[in-house]
Order: sequence, then structure tokens, then C-alpha cells
Amino acid sequence: MRHFVINLDRSPARWREMEKSAEAVNARLVRVPGVDGAEIDPGDWIDVDWDRFRRSHGRRILPGEYGCYRSHLAALEAVMDSGDPVGVICEDDVVLSAETGSVVEAVLSEKPDLHVLKLFNNRLQGFVRHGGSSPFEVFGRCIHGPQGAAACYAVTREGAQIVHAALSRMWLPFDVALERGWDYGGRVYTMRRNVVGFGPLNKKSTIITSKASRYKHTKPFFLKRIPVAMFRGVDYVRRARYALG
Repeated sequence: MRHFVINLDRSPARWREMEKSAEAVNARLVRVPGVDGAEIDPGDWIDVDWDRFRRSHGRRILPGEYGCYRSHLAALEAVMDSGDPVGVICEDDVVLSAETGSVVEAVLSEKPDLHVLKLFNNRLQGFVRHGGSSPFEVFGRCIHGPQGAAACYAVTREGAQIVHAALSRMWLPFDVALERGWDYGGRVYTMRRNVVGFGPLNKKSTIITSKASRYKHTKPFFLKRIPVAMFRGVDYVRRARYALG
């Protein structure tokens, strides 16, 4: 089971750390050159629905978010082109785990038709168990969200095709869009515990690079965020049904 690692050309130190992590757990890496959103003029961004992003997420798109989104689409393409039945997509600040392959295989043996299995989340609230033959292999879905982070997830080749097609046009951050299987028809699950962790370079973000790009500077006047509240309210109900269903 190969790991498809997103890595910016300007981040060779992160790639060296990934190689060390992979060597320690005998993992096979495939480098996916990341898209550096900070180096692309917003006028040259492609497949972005600016208005829908603002209505649904309540602010403007950060250059790093655009780069992250395009990078994950490239990683999905790499999985599809590889011919592998399943791959692990991860960002270059995680520490790989020797148990990743066995965990993914165990879940797939129980849920062979899944498309995406999240191996890391920032938060898990209202977790609903859907399976798992041992305490270390429990997987399911969450009533509350977003769970945050697309730092590491397993995806089947069919799943990569479905996710790539459904998310080809950006109108949410990638981590938010990925877990919304109820919207795009994906069978998305998450592990109850994080299978991987973060390395020391995680604290040095390659997304938030300047004061001008911080989130608070991208939010409009609060009355203009009313559509966001409406979207999130409807999405919450759909998420809960998806988790419980």
C-alpha cells in the first residue's frame, strides 16, 4: 500500500522528514508535487466558485487553501493513474505509522465498498460506530462536524474517481468537502482514533504565511454571513442522517 505524499517544491526539508518516517516503518512513498497557491495570481486560479464559497463558508479563499485543494486533486489523480486498488494520501507534515496498512486492510475487509477512510481528524464529536473487529480498528461517522484535516486518508481507486469528479470545482476548503459524502454520494468513514500523528514541522504552516492571509481578514460583515448559517444548519441535519444511517 503506497503513500502518496503532497510536497511543495520549496519544502525539501519536509520531504526528507517524510523519507525518514517512511524508512522507519517500511512504507513506500510516491511524491506528489504540491500546488503553491501563494505563487499563483488569483486571476489565474481555475475551477473556483468564488460566490458559492463565500455564501457557504463565509469568507474569501486563502491562497494556501486553493493550493491545498489543487494538490489533493493531483494526489487523487496519482492514485487513479497508479492502478493501485487503494492508496494513502497524506500531507508532508505527518509521521507515518507502521500499522496504517493493517488498519486500512482490516476496515476494507469489513467494508469493501468504502471510498474514503479518514486516518486523522482534528476533532471527533458524536461518533457513531459502524464497525471494527478490535478496539484499535473501530471506524464510523460523526454526527457533529466538520471534523477538520485532510492530513491523511486512505482512498480506493473507485473512491478517488468519485471524489475527484465531485470536487473538481472548489467551493469549500478541501478538508470540509472531502468528508461530505452525503452530498456527493461517497462512502466516507473515519477511524475513531488517529492512526498517524504530526511531526515537528507541522508548527511551521505553509498555508498561513502572512498577516494578510489570516482568516479574520477574509471574513465579510456579519450580516452577510447569514447564508452561511443557513447552509450549515441544513448540512448539520444531512450529516447526522448520514452518520446514523
